[in-house]
Parts: sequence; C-alpha cells; structure tokens
Amino acid sequence: MAPLVVRLQAEPIDVGAETRFLSEGRGDIGAIVTFTGLCRDEKGTLSGLELEHFPGMAEAEIIRIAEEAAGRWPLLGIVAIHRYGLVAPGEVIVLVGVASSHRQAAFAGAEFIMDFLKSRAPFWKKEHRTDGREGQWVDAKESDEAALSRW
Repeated sequence: MAPLVVRLQAEPIDVGAETRFLSEGRGDIGAIVTFTGLCRDEKGTLSGLELEHFPGMAEAEIIRIAEEAAGRWPLLGIVAIHRYGLVAPGEVIVLVGVASSHRQAAFAGAEFIMDFLKSRAPFWKKEHRTDGREGQWVDAKESDEAALSRW
C-alpha cells in the first residue's frame, strides 16, 4: 500500500510542502502528478464558496477512493487534502498528489482520485455573492458523474 495522507482542513493548503512530502528522501519516485483545484470568482459574482462536509464520512470516502487507486496502479504515495469552511477566490480548495515510478501511473491515479472525489465524497458548496444576495447551493454536474464511466 502506498503511503497515504488524507486531510480535511479549514486552513490554506501549502501545495509545495505537500508535493515535497511525497518525494523527500525518496529515490524510487520518477513522477509526481498533482491536481490543484481553486475557487473561482465566476466573473466577479462570487466572493467565496462555503464548503461543508460530514466529518468522518468524508475522510473515509476519500481514503476508500485513494486505496482503490493504489490497488489499480503502482503508486508510491498519495496526498488528498480538501478544504472546508469559507474559501475565497484564488484559494486552493483541493489538492490531490500522486507519486509513482512512472508518469502514466501517476497521471491515471491522480485523475481517478479526483474524478471520484468530485462525485462521491460528501461535500457541499454554497455560493457567497459579491452583490449581497443569498447564494445558492451548487448542484452536482452531470459531466462529473459522466467522468466516472471510463473507470
């Protein structure tokens, strides 16, 4: 089993530190693939996103997804970190980092984890609008669900 770090946190994510964690002191790693998801301002209409989750359930689902990826590809390390609370435009919402000896496994593992995290992990996003109006809860996208069919 690949070393696995899963965290949910309100604090900003240090992408550089987490990437270094995956490779520090390791000579067997030939590739690290990261996906960094950022909060968008939606053309100036959003001041942020409020992210909620079910503590315990969210971590367990992300661990399950990461362990499945580690069973499918020869992965040497996985980091999956997701923010909760209020996240401002430009800030990191999610980081998935995957280390492997070769790039193909790292790319596939990272994409698999992100596709399933997006559709299966219990998170909810509520918009905070710049005009002061009540924001909406963001609906799941059909395209995210459709992405799972290739796995």
